Amino acid sequence: MTDRSTDGLDPEDRKIVTLARSARARNAVPEGAAVRDETGRTYVAGSVALPSLQLSALRTAVAMAVASGATSLEAAAVVSEAGQVPAEDLATVRDLGGPATPVLLAGPDGTVRETVTAG
Repeated sequence: MTDRSTDGLDPEDRKIVTLARSARARNAVPEGAAVRDETGRTYVAGSVALPSLQLSALRTAVAMAVASGATSLEAAAVVSEAGQVPAEDLATVRDLGGPATPVLLAGPDGTVRETVTAG
């Protein structure tokens, strides 16, 4: 685990944090997420809260990547007030990207609070 702000991030990681933050704000949802696949394409989502379907933003973004033909993930980012990425979300990233896939957790202001691996 490493704490860091977006200033020290790789530009591609900074991009997915920014996209996740934008999705959260634009859709007025509790969390936003973005993932980058093996080709560099990004998939952005907010949390889904329907009476018959509850999905975190990260699980939604991974599902969008899979539905679009992604076969792996390079990285994921979540913007949330939560203190950690739920185990179920890490498992979803691990399913597509493998255990070493980095998952960045940022606060609503976009500051990355920690980076963990999906493993």
